Amino acid sequence: MTIAESFDALDPVADCRPWPRRAVDAAMWSALAESLADGARTLLGLWGDQSSVHMALLGGTSSVAIASLDCVDGGFPSVAAHHPPAARFERAIRDLFCHRPIGAPDERPWLDHGRWPDSAQPYAFLPAIGEGLHQIPVGPVHAGIIEPGHFRFTANGETIVRLEARLGYVHKGVEGLMAGSPLARAAKLAGRCSGDSSVAYSYAFARAVEAALGVEIPERAIWLRALMAELERLANHLGDIGAICNDAAFALMLAHCSALREQVLRANAACFGNRLMMDAIVPGGVAVDLDARGPHILRDLVAKIRKAFPRLVELYDNTASLQDRTVAAGRLDPGLAARFGCGGFIGRASGRAFDARRILAFAPYDHLEFEVPVLTEGDVDARVWVRIREVEQSLGLIEQILVRLPAGEVATSIGEGSGEGMAIVEGFRGDILVWLRLRDSVVERCHLRDPSWLQWPLLEAAIEGNIVADFPLCNKSFNCSYSGHDL
Repeated sequence: MTIAESFDALDPVADCRPWPRRAVDAAMWSALAESLADGARTLLGLWGDQSSVHMALLGGTSSVAIASLDCVDGGFPSVAAHHPPAARFERAIRDLFCHRPIGAPDERPWLDHGRWPDSAQPYAFLPAIGEGLHQIPVGPVHAGIIEPGHFRFTANGETIVRLEARLGYVHKGVEGLMAGSPLARAAKLAGRCSGDSSVAYSYAFARAVEAALGVEIPERAIWLRALMAELERLANHLGDIGAICNDAAFALMLAHCSALREQVLRANAACFGNRLMMDAIVPGGVAVDLDARGPHILRDLVAKIRKAFPRLVELYDNTASLQDRTVAAGRLDPGLAARFGCGGFIGRASGRAFDARRILAFAPYDHLEFEVPVLTEGDVDARVWVRIREVEQSLGLIEQILVRLPAGEVATSIGEGSGEGMAIVEGFRGDILVWLRLRDSVVERCHLRDPSWLQWPLLEAAIEGNIVADFPLCNKSFNCSYSGHDL
């Protein structure tokens, strides 16, 4: 019997929906880690609990499962010993729950910055050995309006030999704050994990709650959620395209893209009462309906973007000085993107065709027509082009949703109950995972995993061999979240 067959034969330990959670022993846990290393499965998440650790896995194209292991004597076999993408998850688990990953290749703290009780020694950055190398420390405080993160460059002249990022400066204890919270408060916390992904986080949290309690929401609410998600994706991609060009010293694109993004945000406010549509998605449906003016406002928005955006794409494509900065810069190897299970535009620009809207098709996306743009070059230019194509796809999705938006109620009572649920939603950066356990409709434990957990380490790989001056450009082309990652 194969590992997969042995694991799948285990009885679920809890009524976790829609995907089962199974208890495993240390041998099976290590075998699953080896299956990650072999590429048979993809790591979706790794998190701790008071006395156990949990690992979410994607097998094949759409098979999702959760493995749970009791931490005997406070330890568990290291997944990172077999599969390096798990390293930062394990370091966070050790900081938050004191569970030791036995055999871990990296035992440094991750969220603990030396200010917690019994902190370890001063943080030791990984060394780089060679002639003529020097270090450049950047951050954690940055010159612009940007969240904190420390970047330690080792360079030979202008060429970057190694980059190591240290994050965790905006750790807010969101998961700790959720414990013991009623659903209304927990939903608000979820929507504030990362402000630019408020809809996606609220969407994932609500679907996890509904899965745990077996709640079916009204059809109109299902379609309105997708409408909000595409508006959020549209606004962020427009902003990113302009910001990347600005970091390549082409401010004209920033000005035009920012104007389009502002129009999207104003339409959001007019239709849903908030520019970021914060708190618009709640367990049981949506908190605000689209009134009679809404379809007209959104169709007008789509028409304006369809008129202006192609000229901006042409400007990007035909500006030689801009292409000189973006083409071949910050290339992420497709094999590395696949190994890390890298989602979103970063993964799709490096050949990984994963999109939760398609692979784990949830309503209403299973009834909508759209393409998932995939390129293999993996450079800054490819990440721009994937964003461009996703803007075009989101415009088409918004039009389809408006045509097919059903009438009816927008929310239902979720009642009270207990259970476990998990949801994976495609945010603009990639797939967001939420797993939670409820008791009498109070959150006992909730884990939220931002796509940035599996993207930040790849920035370190993509920047090697580039010049220091290209780091802001490469960094912006990734646009990983500090806040969503640090939680």
